[in-house]
Amino acid sequence: MNKENELWLEETLKKTMEKISTVADRSYGKVPYTTVNGRFDDKSNTDNPADINWWTNGFYGGILWLMYHETKEEKYKKMAKEIADKISVCFDRYYNLDHDMGFLWLPTDVADYKETGSEVGRKRGLHAANILAGRFNPVANYIRAWNDGVGKENGPTSNVGWCIIDCLMNLPLLYWASEETGDPRFKYVAMKHADMAIKNFLREDGSVNHIVELNPNTGEFVQSFGGQGYGHGSSWTRGQSWALYGFLFSYLHTKEERYLEASKKVASYFCDNIPESGLIPVDFRQPKEPAYEDSTAAAIASCGLIELSKISEGKEKEKYLDSAIKMLKALTDNRCDFSLDTDNIVNYCTASYHDNKHHFSIIYGDYYYLEALLKLKGNELFIW
Repeated sequence: MNKENELWLEETLKKTMEKISTVADRSYGKVPYTTVNGRFDDKSNTDNPADINWWTNGFYGGILWLMYHETKEEKYKKMAKEIADKISVCFDRYYNLDHDMGFLWLPTDVADYKETGSEVGRKRGLHAANILAGRFNPVANYIRAWNDGVGKENGPTSNVGWCIIDCLMNLPLLYWASEETGDPRFKYVAMKHADMAIKNFLREDGSVNHIVELNPNTGEFVQSFGGQGYGHGSSWTRGQSWALYGFLFSYLHTKEERYLEASKKVASYFCDNIPESGLIPVDFRQPKEPAYEDSTAAAIASCGLIELSKISEGKEKEKYLDSAIKMLKALTDNRCDFSLDTDNIVNYCTASYHDNKHHFSIIYGDYYYLEALLKLKGNELFIW
C-alpha cells in the first residue's frame, strides 16, 4: 500500500476498534444479529432454536477473537468464551443443525483453540466437523444445505438434493479437522464438495449460482434457483463473494490449483462489475431501481481479494488490492457509523433481494469489515 492508504488504514482501524471496545462494554451476554433502535439484538435464547441456532451466531464471537488477538484485552476473551458456551447447546438441537457448522464454530471455539489452546474449543470444533461431514452425500458428492421445509418458496418442501454456494465458506472447518487430527476423511469431503461446486455452480463468465439441486442418487444436475438474488440466472453479490473467498480457502488448505483458478475467475468477474461508487448492489444483474445494496458483499469480497493479492503478482495483484481498498473506502466514507451511540458499524446490508426489509445492519458485515482491515494491517487471526 502507498503512504496515503497506510494513513487511511491506521485512522480507520483506530476508530473501528474504539467503537468495538465501547460497544463490547455494554453488550455482555449478547449474541447479536442486527440492531434495534441502534442497539444489538440478542439471539442467545437457548430455549428457542430459532434464536440460538441462527447461522450468524458465531460472528460476534469472531469479532471478539480478532480484537483479543490484536489487543490481548481479557474482556474480549471472556465474552467470546461465553458466546461459545451458549452456542454449544445447539449440539443437542439435531433438527436445527445444517451446513453452517463452520460459520458457527470456526469464529468461536476453533478460534479459541487457535488463540489459547483451549481443549474445550478443540473438542467442540471437531464435534462440529463430524456433524458437517455427516451431511455429505457420497453418491452425489455434495454437502446437503438446509433441512426439509427450509427454502420451500423456491421449490419443493423436501430439499434433500439442495446445496448452496455459501457452503464453500464452511469447508475450512473440515480442512482444519483433517489438519488437526491427521484424518484425511474431512479433507476428502471438503474437496469433493468444492469440485462439485466448480462443476455445477461456477458459470463461464465467472458468476455463480446460489442454489443448485442435484439428484441425490446420481449427482446429476437437476436445476438451479435464484435464491437470495434477483432471480434465476442472476448474480447475487454475496454469493459471488462467498465463492471468491470460499474457493480460495480450498486452495490455501490443499494447494490444488483448480481452486485458485476458480477463485480468480470469480474475482475477475466481481472486480469488473464493481460500480464506480464502490458500493455493491444486492445483485449485479438487478434493475437500476430500486437500487438495493448489500454492504456485506463488499466486506466479504474485500477479504477474499486482499488474501488473493498476497499470492498474486504484477497487475493481477494490483487489481485485487485496489478493488478491495476501493470497496472498503466506499464503506468507510458512506456506509459506516463510527459514533459511540449505536452498536453496529456497517450499514446498508441486505439479507435477500426480495425480502421486505433492506439496508439494515447485519453482524457479519461488521465482522468481515474488521477482518479486512486487519488483513491489510497484516495482523489478522486466521480463523478460516
